[in-house]
Amino acid sequence: MTLIKHELRQGRLSLTIWTAAVGSLLVICIFLFPEMKGQMEGVNDVFASMGSFTEAFGMDRLNFGTLIGFYAVECGNVLGLGGAFFASLCAAGMLSKEEKDRTAEFLLTHPVSRRRIVTGKLLAVFVQIVAMNVIVYALSVGSIAAVGEEIPWKELNLFHLAYFLLQLELAGICFGISAFMRKGSAGAGLGIAAMMYFLNLVANITEAAEFLKYITPFGYCEGADIVADGCLDGGLVVVGLVLGAAGIAVAYLQYCRKDITV
Repeated sequence: MTLIKHELRQGRLSLTIWTAAVGSLLVICIFLFPEMKGQMEGVNDVFASMGSFTEAFGMDRLNFGTLIGFYAVECGNVLGLGGAFFASLCAAGMLSKEEKDRTAEFLLTHPVSRRRIVTGKLLAVFVQIVAMNVIVYALSVGSIAAVGEEIPWKELNLFHLAYFLLQLELAGICFGISAFMRKGSAGAGLGIAAMMYFLNLVANITEAAEFLKYITPFGYCEGADIVADGCLDGGLVVVGLVLGAAGIAVAYLQYCRKDITV
């Protein structure tokens, strides 16, 4: 518990900044919707004629004149990228920062096993991701109510659940990578999150690349699919959770046997 509290104290500034950034952008997008709603009929026609660009973002299957269609694209991109970057950064440096900051000797001399260290750091990552998502979800619901729109509870809950699972998957993968790093891995975390995002764009554009949806967690976060199906793709979610769990398992195996520079 002491280790978890320590990690949460160290990460509170990053959590505050990322939550404020993502949350404020969501609030702005939602408050813009009433002003833009009447102009969306023409926008739908424009987007429908833009070919691969609209397919990449699923805009050809969504109605921008509805709150949920607008939310799926505008707020979905904000929450998807912002949440992915935060989760990846949070996890990517968790097991490597002791060597980077030269604090490994202080930590490892305590009567705590390496397995407990990994568990404590993993729980700290999980708590931060949960905290960010709870706050952002509350801001979204409050903003929709404030602009006088009916809250689409089912779709909204599915969107936020999908992005929460996405963040957990990326955090698990980056947590595993962190166990191999010695000088910090922020760049690796950002790179993985960005790569996963663009892999999903490629999968949306090219039918031959649809298999990439089983690699990228953005595959089960498609707003158009969630609105049309009324549920998440269970197969993609299971594959994503397995990849995240594999990253965590690798972290335990590697960190418990690695030579740590003190």
